[in-house]
Amino acid sequence: MARALLTDDQIEQSLAGVDWTRHGSRIDKAVVLADFTAAMAFVNRVAEVAERHDHHPDISISWNRVGLSVTTHDSGGLTARDFDLARAVDGLSGGG
Repeated sequence: MARALLTDDQIEQSLAGVDWTRHGSRIDKAVVLADFTAAMAFVNRVAEVAERHDHHPDISISWNRVGLSVTTHDSGGLTARDFDLARAVDGLSGGG
């Protein structure tokens, strides 16, 4: 189900409330953790949150660094759904 795209002004306002960076039609977050085990534990917590939101980020893992990227693919850009997930991920312990 396509959701309404946010305007540039709405995106800027939403970015003020999260620890993510905009790159075109997506928002990204990089998290550095203590080691690989901590990174994997964080990714598992992100997965639980993503399942609850039924919205799933692209995830990259490099030893102790986790990269997250979110966009609403079926809408072709950023929607409120992306920022809802971003706020939930920001609330995870050990998440930067």
